[in-house]
Amino acid sequence: MAGPQTSIRISNPKEFELAFGVSRETLAKIETYEIELRRWQKAVNLVSPSTLEQIWHRHFADSAQLASLVPAGSRHLVDIGSGGGFPGLVLAALCEARSDFRVTLVESDTRKASFLRETARRMQIPVEILSTRIESDASVKQLNDVDTITARAFAPFDRLFGLVSPVFGSDTVGLFLKGRDVDREVEDAAANWSFDIELHESMTDSGGRIAVVRDLAPKMEGDSHD
Repeated sequence: MAGPQTSIRISNPKEFELAFGVSRETLAKIETYEIELRRWQKAVNLVSPSTLEQIWHRHFADSAQLASLVPAGSRHLVDIGSGGGFPGLVLAALCEARSDFRVTLVESDTRKASFLRETARRMQIPVEILSTRIESDASVKQLNDVDTITARAFAPFDRLFGLVSPVFGSDTVGLFLKGRDVDREVEDAAANWSFDIELHESMTDSGGRIAVVRDLAPKMEGDSHD
């Protein structure tokens, strides 16, 4: 588990650029993202309206903090329940320069999927978008060689692990943004799942955690629940 750290406050593009060391080109793409999100938000509920004026902190920085945890050799990142694109579309922008790296956003809501397609196009970010549920056969068939899985506020671990396990390989890493109940979620999930987990303190939320999950497998009947 990571040691204590002081949370940061990101209020604007310049602070984001300094905090994450992004290029001007990448920053411009995130600024385009902001424009599109504000435009679409009027018709589609992409983020909580109360967080819209804190978008650089609550959404862009919150997502961007995962970039340093994406394994250097990762080739295929899948973001499930992408919604407004957090964290997947932000990570696609920050990791765009990586060679042989692709990002798939899974979002079953067709209007949100349309937003993701249009925003990615305007950002000039190559992403794949599946407008299906992660647990569907269609999703599982298309999600091959997944080595990184991300999600934010999608489901408690016990249910989340059940949803991602069909595409969670032996070398896959899960990067999940979690809140204050993460310890309870870990305890509940341990009854049905075997996994290794590291919890890192969030840069943007003093009560938040980043869960890094490896070696996920269902427990067989008779396995110890210790």
